[in-house]
Amino acid sequence: MKDISLYFAPRQKQNQNITESISEKIISHTENYFPNLEKNNIAIFSCEEYRKDNQENETKFDSYDFLSELEKLYFGDSWNFEIYDLGIIKPGNEIKDTYFALSQVITELLKENILPIIVGGSQDLTFSIYQGYQNLEQMVNLTTIDSKFDLGSPEKTVSANGYISQILMHRPCYLFNVSTIGIQAPYVKKSELDLYEKLYFDVSRLGEFNADFKVAEPLLRNTDLLSLDVNSIRNSDFKSSKNSPNGFYAEQICQISKYAGISDKLTVFGIFNLPQNDFNETNNQLIAEIIWYFMDGFSQRKGDFPIGSKKEYTKFTVNLESEEIVFYKSPKSDRWWMEVPHPKKNETKYERHHLVPCNYEDYQAAMKNEMPNLWWKTFQKLL
Repeated sequence: MKDISLYFAPRQKQNQNITESISEKIISHTENYFPNLEKNNIAIFSCEEYRKDNQENETKFDSYDFLSELEKLYFGDSWNFEIYDLGIIKPGNEIKDTYFALSQVITELLKENILPIIVGGSQDLTFSIYQGYQNLEQMVNLTTIDSKFDLGSPEKTVSANGYISQILMHRPCYLFNVSTIGIQAPYVKKSELDLYEKLYFDVSRLGEFNADFKVAEPLLRNTDLLSLDVNSIRNSDFKSSKNSPNGFYAEQICQISKYAGISDKLTVFGIFNLPQNDFNETNNQLIAEIIWYFMDGFSQRKGDFPIGSKKEYTKFTVNLESEEIVFYKSPKSDRWWMEVPHPKKNETKYERHHLVPCNYEDYQAAMKNEMPNLWWKTFQKLL
């Protein structure tokens, strides 16, 4: 593993020592020590880069103190992993320097199977994280938790509210799918929705989530990179000048975080657009709880993403009028997947997307001779 310590500054905080709390599990970067990173653990760090959100970077790196709140929480029974606090990625002289540093850090952590949790700056950093995957030539499924699409324009530079189009246009392209959970109709242009449909991307509206929160689980289970915009949380639950009266409740965003943590496939979690000027203790507490639920989900991963032999899985074959669809059900978690055929010439490149997470309702739809929408969109992307 390459030395990534040169990209980080330690946090300026008082270390706490609370019995049975997370403070006992965190291994922190200090002025004289950088953690010895080992595989299959979690690394938390901040990146206070806001220049693409029209906010100036502070000279002091600790403009919010979520970690102190996280250290007060108690760890779960099955938390058999280490938590590294790497500190803060120092903003570069130019924003491209910050992007480069973040992408290099992501690449090295992914190589070691260490899951990064990035807290702050603005959401354009998602593009830099994607480049970290690109360095490994890995296909990526991106999920954003957001009230809008953040597509932006290919003719413009990347920004906090427009970075997905830059990912799409970047070559070589390793982006396979984009899912957005929490979309609110007043903040979405029809042209953006039409483009999402044309590209067979997945959309889960806020109202759909409120009606049945389980609709988000298959999308999160199929995700490599999760990018959370805290502006998707309603203003009554997360105080910020940019948050609208509508949005996710605090307990809902924690439920999403738990689902994401359980996902065997998810390898990076970013929490972005934290306000610099009007942050408060309650916001710090909610960020800490979001991270807690994610790590609790991480501790409960089943390792049952059906790669390789599927002999232990229950197989269901449904013959529709136009297609045969094969479903698999995990004996460990009772979760469902469906098989999507793809052209032989692309078999190696898209192997990770051959089996698509779904739910029992997709199987029920197929039994009624209805083509599951997720199967159809995946098939179209593979073609």
